[in-house]
Amino acid sequence: MLKPELFRRIDESPDALFYDVPRLVTHIDDPAIAAVTELYREHFPAGGAILDLMSSWVSHLPDEVAYRRVVGLGMNAEELAANPRLHARVVHDLNADPRLPFADAEFDAAGICVSVDYLVRPVEVLRECGRVVRPGGSLVITFSNRCFPTKAIAAWQMLDDEGHQRLVAQFLEAAGNWTRITALDRSPVTGHDPLYAVVANSAGAGS
Repeated sequence: MLKPELFRRIDESPDALFYDVPRLVTHIDDPAIAAVTELYREHFPAGGAILDLMSSWVSHLPDEVAYRRVVGLGMNAEELAANPRLHARVVHDLNADPRLPFADAEFDAAGICVSVDYLVRPVEVLRECGRVVRPGGSLVITFSNRCFPTKAIAAWQMLDDEGHQRLVAQFLEAAGNWTRITALDRSPVTGHDPLYAVVANSAGAGS
């Protein structure tokens, strides 16, 4: 069991203050983004309903794939408004309230891109994610070796890349409603940002 102090951060001020200013930039380089997009191509069903959790102004979804519905949940309204792939936008602070404002099995798949390290209640958030993704639906969690260090949890900053994969898998296991939890290294060639992922399938709300 992870101790509470492992979820503390250098900057414990309200996250709404930190994310109040829009950041219309990408946080990983183009080859790493391409790796994220390829994972979405593999795991998100065409024509499905997709939840982009901890979303921003870009979702890295494959351009050639149409989805029935893409919902972005993030911290900054201006960033979400600038995202052309979103059909709906929800401003919500998961660190203040890990509950997701969606119905059971509302989505076919979900993604969390380079943001899982900022969750102070990751198990609760991922349990909620397992509730709103239909049984068998995929979750793709991607991350690199970059972060806002003052907002990343202590446990993240103590670990290396392989440790991050094990930590995210541990969060999913503790959530209790994910199966087929798999860690992946999708890093591009040397000289670019690394890209790691943990993917899983929802076991449903009642698990």
